[in-house]
Amino acid sequence: MAESAAAVRDEDAFDVEALAAWLRANAPETSGLDATPEVRQFTGGASNLTYLLRYPTRDLILRRPPGGTKAKGAHDMRRESDIQSSLGHVYDRVPEIVAYCGDEAVIGSEFYVMERLVGTILRRDVPSSLGLSPDDVNRLCRNALDTLVDLHRVDLAAAGLEALSRGDGYVERQVTGWSARYRKARTPDVGSFEGVMGWLEANRPDDCGQVLIHNDFRFDNLVLAQDDPTRVVGVLDWEMATVGDPLMDLGGAMAYWVQASDDPVARALRLQPTHTPGMLTRIEAVRYYCDRMGIPMDAERWAFYEVFGLFRLAVIAQQIYLRTYRGETTNPRAKRMRWFVLYLDLRCRVLLRGHRRATRRAGRR
Repeated sequence: MAESAAAVRDEDAFDVEALAAWLRANAPETSGLDATPEVRQFTGGASNLTYLLRYPTRDLILRRPPGGTKAKGAHDMRRESDIQSSLGHVYDRVPEIVAYCGDEAVIGSEFYVMERLVGTILRRDVPSSLGLSPDDVNRLCRNALDTLVDLHRVDLAAAGLEALSRGDGYVERQVTGWSARYRKARTPDVGSFEGVMGWLEANRPDDCGQVLIHNDFRFDNLVLAQDDPTRVVGVLDWEMATVGDPLMDLGGAMAYWVQASDDPVARALRLQPTHTPGMLTRIEAVRYYCDRMGIPMDAERWAFYEVFGLFRLAVIAQQIYLRTYRGETTNPRAKRMRWFVLYLDLRCRVLLRGHRRATRRAGRR
């Protein structure tokens, strides 16, 4: 994790002494907190801001919302920290929460602090220093998918997270909600997505279940064991976790899944190393997950989840880009999000054309 931490951007700086004093007064375990920490900022994300607090004998992680325009209901630090605290009782791959602060006077926003999980986090590529063979990469891939399966099998009552459920209609709420978010965040320099949103509304399936879902499950949110980088020891970034349809979570994960056979633009924009020899392809990953969960799946049924996953990713990227468009951030990752949105628009429309052709062929048989 430390390898991607850099100096704090000026716009994201805060009063470190005030934070240190607050932690000494509020952390349940204050050993190692008597000094002022060195603060570094992780560069991997463009949504919530994440910092490394490096004390002489202890490392902690701080999460806070970004500045500028925020989507309603997003960046809720209290909710994210409460989910992790509850889930930690039944799911051993969640970082331990140290403390939550709702007093914005301390550092200029609400925030929470958690223990640091030590391990490897993969970004665009699998480092050669890990020495993973294609067989090792295949094992890592399956272990990552098993981690998602294990999450979807969590006993909600045992975790104390039943209140997250809003009951049936999750898919409908997601299609309606993300469509509204895109229309609100759209800028003149990106596409309308109206055809995609219309297709999703016309083709949405009923919920296939109600389970705890992560909603941003991808390799750079996984911590790998130091002694065995094929083993997942932690899952990060629980901001969007909720109770809903597990196939929607899988569709969201597959939206990031760029494989070796994809077009050059997809490969250039990829954010994780799913192109690496030994990784499952998207369809292989879907089949593996569905077999483990006992969920029947075919290409026609999967089309909705694939398109929705890409559309939702476009909305997230557009919400981030909106802050750049309005001059609310200088984060270079946020500026590049426009190109991501444009490509995802094209990708969705190509998938829909293919789906329509396949539907017509099936109708002629």
